Amino acid sequence: MKQSIRVMLVEDHPGYRQTINLALEPEPDIEIVSEFGTAERALRSMHDRATRKRSPDVILLDLNLPGITGLDALPAFHVAFPEAKVLILTQSDREDDVLRAIELGASGYLLKSASLANITEGIRTVINGGASLDPKVAKFILRNFQGNMPKSSAKPLLSEREMEVLTLLAEGLVKKEIADKLNIGFSTVATHVLHIYEKLNEPNAPAAIHRAHVLGLFRRENRQ
Repeated sequence: MKQSIRVMLVEDHPGYRQTINLALEPEPDIEIVSEFGTAERALRSMHDRATRKRSPDVILLDLNLPGITGLDALPAFHVAFPEAKVLILTQSDREDDVLRAIELGASGYLLKSASLANITEGIRTVINGGASLDPKVAKFILRNFQGNMPKSSAKPLLSEREMEVLTLLAEGLVKKEIADKLNIGFSTVATHVLHIYEKLNEPNAPAAIHRAHVLGLFRRENRQ
């Protein structure tokens, strides 16, 4: 029989702890093995023989805790329970909280507004190596990632000269005619064509032209 996912719940609100307990109780593959109202008590439990014997696989961690906050305690949880995945479960959708939690190694970030089914699935996702993110949080992380992408990653697939050569190929010109029109050598055109095939991963001109249309390269060229 497959071993259940052992969950430690760190949440200061008794009513919400009870809600999570009731939600997870029917799940045959998930079991709450410990629960605490503060991060300090949860961390001290690592010295308890019973806790060590049934150490958690997943830690459901609230951020807004009395005493040490969930964010401040996150690194200590990684040290105390190095094999456990930390899944943040909080009301905070502040961007700095989200980014800080991810930076500190949280495997997921769910809001308490998430459905109980989503929370249950989130536990299974992180234990299987995935990242469980609230849709609102995921969109923010994606925006933040895109905004911080290095400019080199936005480099065009084909160079300006390669696009000129490909455009002339699409117009039906052969290599010699392209060389004359661009006032460059035949061998230079041949090299550009070879690079175009390699970058588009296509074996010949018709296939490369088709791929460029699919990727919208000609539309981008026309906008420039």
